Amino acid sequence: MKIVRNAGRTFVLLLTLVVLIVLSSCNQHVTPKPRGYFRINFPEHEYDSLVSDNPYTFNVPVYVQVNQDFSPNTEAYWMNLDYPEYKGRIHLSYKKIEDNLNIVLEDSRKLAYKHSVKADAIGERLFLAPEKKVYGILYEIKGDAASSVQFYLTDSIQNFVRGSLYFNVVPNKDSLAPVVDFVTEDIIHLMETFEWKSLPKF
Repeated sequence: MKIVRNAGRTFVLLLTLVVLIVLSSCNQHVTPKPRGYFRINFPEHEYDSLVSDNPYTFNVPVYVQVNQDFSPNTEAYWMNLDYPEYKGRIHLSYKKIEDNLNIVLEDSRKLAYKHSVKADAIGERLFLAPEKKVYGILYEIKGDAASSVQFYLTDSIQNFVRGSLYFNVVPNKDSLAPVVDFVTEDIIHLMETFEWKSLPKF
């Protein structure tokens, strides 16, 4: 009786060991597939001169809708460049400088860096076109921030324009990345072709 009981216990232990070996040998590491996003077909970058009464001009993409800004607290010469297909908007605001350039510059920097809470990084690109009296900075905000790109342009004496890119969707850096890259190219072209309609006198 004692021998049979030990033999039964040995059989159970042996069976358990065999099952464990089989299960461990069949154990495959299943890697989940990365989340996929729809392919976006972008148009060719093509531009026309901005037609407006604003004291500034630049080349605007032919596929955007140019609208005056009629939201509350709007000031003169504010406008939006809308990308309806991508639910994106470049908002442009204008300020007349009256011995307050340092304050306006600091406000612009703060507005860009308030996104640092959600941003992975914020890059700055300096823009200088002294022959046109246009100087500025492009802020590239990486990560899931509400605004992906912000910039300003000024003549440092009389005029100041600030721009910010927003999408009317939940921020997701992976799905938005191709659209942000596409629109950033338009913003850089805007900055490169930007001019004041009448150059300030220094």
